[in-house]
Amino acid sequence: MSRSDRQRSLSFGEEAAAYERGRPSYPPEAIDWLLPTGAQRVLDLGAGTGKLTVRLVERGLDVVAVDPIAEMLEVLSRSLPDTPALLGTAEEIPLPDDSVDAVVVAQAWHWFDPQRAADEIARVLRPGGRLGLVWNIRDERLGWVKDLGNIIGHEHDPLNDEVTPAAPFTDVQRSQVEWTNYLTPQALIDLVASRSYCITSPAEVRTRTLERVRELLATHPALANSTGLALPYITVGIRATLR
Repeated sequence: MSRSDRQRSLSFGEEAAAYERGRPSYPPEAIDWLLPTGAQRVLDLGAGTGKLTVRLVERGLDVVAVDPIAEMLEVLSRSLPDTPALLGTAEEIPLPDDSVDAVVVAQAWHWFDPQRAADEIARVLRPGGRLGLVWNIRDERLGWVKDLGNIIGHEHDPLNDEVTPAAPFTDVQRSQVEWTNYLTPQALIDLVASRSYCITSPAEVRTRTLERVRELLATHPALANSTGLALPYITVGIRATLR
């Protein structure tokens, strides 16, 4: 990871509250597909504010959350006070060898050094354990969502980019789930405000970006005067097994 990428990856702490308010969760069927049968102890790596962690805990799993940003983990711990939340990175995971049945990574794999992360994840996984990667991608086939992408940048589909976990992982499989997230106009503003490029942009660029989003909300025929928005997503999953 370049120095600028690392700075962007660590920028989320400045907008941890906006991240929690604006970012969507994940559909149950996508999570079910990621997890191996019989998994009990799961590491949520790059857990952020706990968007995925909450869903794992709801399943009765023994979950530990790891993230490099203290502000994000503080938000997570407020909603999940009984879940261990540890400072750490994908390249230096603060867990012992062979200690988890599965490692899940939501919306964060692109911030990792892929080979170093694969080696470290393999270290903490038990033999035959599962690595699951998941992303929410805005479905820009709908007019206003495409217009939003013109303002804040279009999504990159990791299925198309052929993200593949490095050795020693094998049996790589891919899936996608289409669903809709319902949110308020303010939550859409928070979603944009919590994106790394927006956080790290000069103040005038950030202000203009948010102004353009507010203008879209006020003027687009599908959005004007609406108190609730339907934002379509495609949730992309990639899973692999430790040899």
